[in-house]
Amino acid sequence: MEYHGILLGMGNPLLDISAVVDQAFLDKYGLKSNDAIMAEDKHLPMYDEMASNYKVDYIAGGATQNSIRVAQWMLQIPGATTFIGSIGKDKFGEEMKKKALQSGVNVCYYEDESPTGTCAVCVMGHGRSLVANLSAANCYKIDQLRKAENWALVERGKFYYIAGFFLTVSPESIMLVADHAASRKKVFMMNLSAPFICEFFKDVQAKVFPYIDYLFGNETEARTLSKVHRWETENVEEIALKIYDGKVKLFPVIRVPKEKLIDTNGAGDAFVGGFLSQLVLGRPIEDCVKAGCYAANVIIQRSGCTYPVKPDFK
Repeated sequence: MEYHGILLGMGNPLLDISAVVDQAFLDKYGLKSNDAIMAEDKHLPMYDEMASNYKVDYIAGGATQNSIRVAQWMLQIPGATTFIGSIGKDKFGEEMKKKALQSGVNVCYYEDESPTGTCAVCVMGHGRSLVANLSAANCYKIDQLRKAENWALVERGKFYYIAGFFLTVSPESIMLVADHAASRKKVFMMNLSAPFICEFFKDVQAKVFPYIDYLFGNETEARTLSKVHRWETENVEEIALKIYDGKVKLFPVIRVPKEKLIDTNGAGDAFVGGFLSQLVLGRPIEDCVKAGCYAANVIIQRSGCTYPVKPDFK
C-alpha cells in the first residue's frame, strides 16, 4: 500500500503552554481538574501569569495535531501523516511549524493575521485543566480547504481524523471531508472531545454522526452526550450501543504505578494516535486498541504530549 499522506487530520493547532500550577491558581480562574474549556475574557491574563510565575514548556498541540503527531511517531514512515489548520504569522506560529516538522508530520497551515492559538495546560497532581484561546485557529474557512493544493491532500488521504473541537470553527469543512470519505468508501473518524461540545454544538455534531466510522470519547463526554439526547442512562456500554448498534467489547488498559504518573495531558489524544497508527496499516481492532493503550501509557509518564525518539511497541 502507498502510505504517503494516508492519514489526514484537520483541526485547531494550538501552542500548548504547559506548567505545574497550584490550587490557588485554579481557583483564581475558576478552573476544574480534568476539564477542557474555551477561554473567556477573565482567562486571558492567565497565559502571561503562567509564563511569569511558573516553569513553562511549549509544545505543538491542539487535540487533532497531538493525535497526528503520535500516529506519525508510532508509524515511523516518513510522510505518512498530514495536518491541516490555521496559525498566525508570529513567533508562536514559527515555533509551531518547527515543532510539527520535527515530528515528521506534513503540516499545511493557513497563516492568518490573528495571533497563533494557545492552550494553557494547567497541571496539578495527576490531573490537568485545559483553557484554549483559539485566536488564529478559529479562522479556518472552507474556502481554504477547497484550494487545489489543499484539496489534493484530502484526495490523497484514505483515513481522516477530526477532533470535535473543530465543530466550533468550520463545520462546513468537516462535512466536506465527511462527504468525500463516504462517497469514496474511505474511513472518517471524530472525537467527542469535551462535554461542552456535546452540549452546545449538539446540532452540528448530530449532523456529522451518520458519516463517522470510528468515534472516540471518554466516560464524561459519553455521559454528557447521553444526557443531551435524553437517553436516560449513565452506563457507558449502553451509551456506546445507542451511538452504534452492535456489541460491546472491553479491553484492559496498561496499569501505571502512581509514582510513575507525571500528568494526564494528551493521554486521550495519544490513545487515538496509537490506534490510528495501526488502523492505517490494516491491523485488527485488538491491535489498534493495544497500540492506543501503549501510546497513552508512554505519554502519561512524561510532561505534556511528548514521547521518546522511537516507540517500543510490539
